[in-house]
Amino acid sequence: MKLDNSVTAIITGGASGLGAATARALGAHGVKIGIFDMNAEKGEAVAAELGGIYANVNVTSEEEVDAGFAKVRAALGQERILVNCAGIGNAIKTASRDRQTGEISHFPLKKFELVIQINLIGTFRCIAKSAAGMMTLDPIDGERGAIVNTASVAAEDGQIGQAAYSASKGGVVGMTLPIARDLSRELIRVNTILPGIFDTPLLAGAPENVRASLGAMVPNPARLGNPTEYASLALEMCRNPYFNGEDVRLDGAIRMAPR
Repeated sequence: MKLDNSVTAIITGGASGLGAATARALGAHGVKIGIFDMNAEKGEAVAAELGGIYANVNVTSEEEVDAGFAKVRAALGQERILVNCAGIGNAIKTASRDRQTGEISHFPLKKFELVIQINLIGTFRCIAKSAAGMMTLDPIDGERGAIVNTASVAAEDGQIGQAAYSASKGGVVGMTLPIARDLSRELIRVNTILPGIFDTPLLAGAPENVRASLGAMVPNPARLGNPTEYASLALEMCRNPYFNGEDVRLDGAIRMAPR
């Protein structure tokens, strides 16, 4: 797909981190940008910077997702690109014993469900609704649209305490190929990126020695990933018409240890 001002893109979680980097990279090619996020201050700022549109969207809400798509489409036209970066994580063992009291507790199921609702179901909700919109478009150079999802290396080698996160991201990986096949006759491509340890707002507040230690875990290059490197791959997945149904690790060759 040619990236220019004839194309509209919607980025979920586009107010910061991987999503904001992708929005800026697409915007640099003239693509019209719609931002879905729950941080209005940052989302409005990124949208204003790029001449785009911000919509306050919680991806677990059917009503907010519908309203977000309607708002962006009314202003910028039907999107041909969707990049799903909205997501959360937590670190809770399936069952654990308190080291001091010996009290046994299990993973709070509402917290497990929340991660699944945002990372997996929220991603699918946005894919399904965006794809339905893309199907109304006429093909250009043999394609109607491109969708990029964000999973994680935790989908394949999740660490202790990452049961919910790994399950949600493993679900994103698992649905990529069937969705690509579902949408193949409609000329819509679907791919997923599995980032490793990236320098995102999640790590911004960590002490420098912790950040350095995390970066040193990466074989090559021995550092945290830069969100612009994620954005570069996301753009290639949009540009390259033969890129379809793929799950690609972007991790500097790291394989996560148990903890």
